[in-house]
Amino acid sequence: MNNLPVPKIPFASIRKTLLFIIVALGIFSSGYLVGVRGYKGELKNFPRVTIERQVPEDKGELDFSLFWKVWDALNSSYYDKKKLIPANMVYGAIEGMVSAVGDPYTVFLAPDKNKVVQEDLLGTFEGVGIQIGFKGNQLAVIAPLPGSPAEEADVKAGDYIVGIKDTEKAIERGTVGISLADAVQAIRGPAGSKVTLSLLREGANESIVVEITRKAIDVPSVELSFEEEGKVAHIKLFKFGGETDAEWEQAVSEILKKPEVKGLVLDLRNNPGGYLQGAVDIAGEFLKAGKVVVIEERAEAKDSYTVDGIGRFPSTPLVVLVNEGSASASEILAGALKDNKRAKIVGEVTFGKGTIQEPQQINGGAGLHITIARWLTPNGTWVNEGGLIPDVEVSDNPDSEEDEQLQEAIKQLSL
Repeated sequence: MNNLPVPKIPFASIRKTLLFIIVALGIFSSGYLVGVRGYKGELKNFPRVTIERQVPEDKGELDFSLFWKVWDALNSSYYDKKKLIPANMVYGAIEGMVSAVGDPYTVFLAPDKNKVVQEDLLGTFEGVGIQIGFKGNQLAVIAPLPGSPAEEADVKAGDYIVGIKDTEKAIERGTVGISLADAVQAIRGPAGSKVTLSLLREGANESIVVEITRKAIDVPSVELSFEEEGKVAHIKLFKFGGETDAEWEQAVSEILKKPEVKGLVLDLRNNPGGYLQGAVDIAGEFLKAGKVVVIEERAEAKDSYTVDGIGRFPSTPLVVLVNEGSASASEILAGALKDNKRAKIVGEVTFGKGTIQEPQQINGGAGLHITIARWLTPNGTWVNEGGLIPDVEVSDNPDSEEDEQLQEAIKQLSL
């Protein structure tokens, strides 16, 4: 979308941030907000940490002696000295400190886990193909990716993951209290290996156990088809990734070649999010002008992303499809089009991911992701956990071969 304007962003500083949704196919974090195109984003790098028995002067009355008492007790009494690896013990202590905040999206990543994040962002994906997050405090499926092993195993958006078993990795555990990083480590794995998930599904009396064979997965960002004898362009947007720009341009080019197209269905079902800039750019295709999203770092500090309205579909009839698997940046896009009264929203209540995380790379290979802000729709709605409510609610019928949600979206176009 190189011909779109750069949105006006009055941020005092542009940070390299992320909308953090864990993807168990291998994509650990599918939503880096890498800053506005044309601006430089920064990752904070810290000096190497050394362990000293000295309390920092600015930490007030904190008593660190308990930490060292436990450290000494382990080193003097634990029976298997080979397991007392100082670096791992320090990383574990830091993980505990960060998790004490009580935010599942604020996490410390030891080097091995952070390496997974970096590899996944480069595009090497092997796994089962699900995006996972939290509903309340319970690990849940945001969405299975199209054509993935998870989808083939009938894993559904909204399923709660209550157990993970991998015989090869000697893992068999429940998910109460599990971190996102540990869940990804347990579920992901090389192509050809197997993992078993125990799921709870709304309406089911018993847990569902599925064995999934992992494989290499390549998920496109955009898929285009035409309905109603070519009068309706159905644009499926699976994610906001690094390749979304080019694939979106190709889809738009195809649509503009067809004068018979009179309406658009933007399908954000099972879209877990991704780059914020991608959501802002695509909103700019449909809005004549307006606010897309409000970023609230503190109650008194709010900044807005806006578009100037030179997109290619400012008045073409538009309906947006969402479901429980629509999260993060896809909720931003749907919320912007809804609040600006540009489109009707059809489908199911969305996932509800309304916070923004900042990644920091720490020397030694570790990483730290901190929730730095929440985002609001233009009208000030915070979707966190409650989700975005559609204008027209239509449930998915798994027993039907028809796509009732898509049919309702086409009906709402009133062509």
